[in-house]
Amino acid sequence: MSQQPTRRIVIGDVHGHYDGLMNLLDTIAPEASDQVYFLGDLIDRGPQSYQVIEFVKNSPYQSLLGNHEHLLLEAFPNGQVYAPALQAWLQSGGRATVASYTDMDVLVEHVQWIRTLPTYLDLGDVWLVHAGVHPEMPLEQQGYAEFCWIRDEFHRSTQPYFSDKVIITGHTITFTFQGVVPGAIARGQGWLGIDTGAYHPKSGWLTALDIDNAIVHQANMYTNQVRTLGLDEVTTAIEPKPRGRQVLKR
Repeated sequence: MSQQPTRRIVIGDVHGHYDGLMNLLDTIAPEASDQVYFLGDLIDRGPQSYQVIEFVKNSPYQSLLGNHEHLLLEAFPNGQVYAPALQAWLQSGGRATVASYTDMDVLVEHVQWIRTLPTYLDLGDVWLVHAGVHPEMPLEQQGYAEFCWIRDEFHRSTQPYFSDKVIITGHTITFTFQGVVPGAIARGQGWLGIDTGAYHPKSGWLTALDIDNAIVHQANMYTNQVRTLGLDEVTTAIEPKPRGRQVLKR
């Protein structure tokens, strides 16, 4: 595709890796006219969740709500601590997030901002969501359980959910699909998965997809390596298997 004057750039799950995110953005070099979107899971597991949230909150960029932000919100319903949900969040990477804050009042402010995040964004030809959609339910009947958490039902779908849109998701690390190597993007029926496992030592790649130019920018959280590839160079198609595992499409 020819270079577009305005780029739409979608970034996968950052998981508290601020330095790596800055490395990625340096590679992308967004212009003021570019539109940048985060698919959620800004926080948890990595060491710099405070810095990531503070940056995105004060940027012109838009973020979706991920399942890790949803866990955080469930831990503080109505501004009060709910102990069972708090423990679930802490055990799912939240301890690293808490450790990144030196001022708990700032954490409270960030929680309030996180409450404002949408669960999906419709860009016309592209539909952004953290986890996916339930293929057998209309959108108006879906909520956090689907948009922030769904995996198998969505990935096993044999038909695109939209006839005129591609769904772009994070949430499920792509190398967990059979035949997909660390750092590769997964392509299913009407969707692309771009969570390439930034926090995971098997991968370390944080991915940004330039939608209009079909370009993928990646930065590695452990090696500081950066690379820019064509979308087709780094994408593996998977064949949905309704009652079994996905396999490499040949």
